[in-house]
Amino acid sequence: MIEVKDLHKTFDTGGKEDIVHAINGISLNIDESQVFGLIGTNGSGKSTLMRIAAGIYRPDRGNVYIDGNPAYDNIEAKKKIFFIADEPFFHSNSTPKHMRNYYADIYENFDVKRFDKLLDDFNLSLNRRISTFSKGMKKQLSVILGVCAGTKYLMMDETFDGLDPVMRQAVKSLFANDMEERGLTPIIASHNLRELEDICENIGLLHRGGVLLSQNLENIKFGIQKIQCVFANEEDEERILGGINVMLNEKRGKLHTITVRGNREEVMAHFAGFEMTFFEMLPLTLEEAFISETEVVGYDIKKIIAG
Repeated sequence: MIEVKDLHKTFDTGGKEDIVHAINGISLNIDESQVFGLIGTNGSGKSTLMRIAAGIYRPDRGNVYIDGNPAYDNIEAKKKIFFIADEPFFHSNSTPKHMRNYYADIYENFDVKRFDKLLDDFNLSLNRRISTFSKGMKKQLSVILGVCAGTKYLMMDETFDGLDPVMRQAVKSLFANDMEERGLTPIIASHNLRELEDICENIGLLHRGGVLLSQNLENIKFGIQKIQCVFANEEDEERILGGINVMLNEKRGKLHTITVRGNREEVMAHFAGFEMTFFEMLPLTLEEAFISETEVVGYDIKKIIAG
């Protein structure tokens, strides 16, 4: 298990007034053998959290524990982690063969034979300079290195960025195989919520350096309902909506699109007590849940678009 306990991290970008509070009291747990998705608004602290968990940054306060061991400056913790940054690191003028040998020296369980096979499967050259690879090819190589390292935890920042649909599915298949075969725990930070929706079991939502929620994806969707309706009597709108926890209410003509907090049965029962001209429950996507939760705390996309 990865445990994040009351984590704080600031960066000094210049003068006294240029202190950035990247992480501000984050606490969450990541269980083993599941895909954990880390999402959040821009500047929410996703990348900083992953770098602290990977032992790259030292926290100012609090800590991240990898199976009970502090992540920073701890060999036992780092043996269990492979971190892939948004822009993967490769040595200057290196080839996949060079990087394979480099990581094989670091990770005792690195599978050289599997690496060579996967490289061939992904149609990547063992001896071609990585600097000539496209962005997508570099991402493929970094994932192959990470999977073959044999670590318990694989942390990835924007894993699917630059991959075409076929390669995205191939990468997901690699994760699924290693989760089943050896209990791999992938942790993925991404802005692509649609990609995370069909692979992640649990989601951590960050905003301004804190955690808005951390729970099972299905529970997140279960607890928020999206409704389209037309009131039989518009004067009843305030009375009807006053009895439920409304997160958003958008109106186009007489048609209301309402996002409310609560389970499906409770919401259905509430509206059943009123006369409605039209009523429909709609499926909620992870993206819609993200927008709903962040708008509640003041991250209003409509204001951004309007300038």
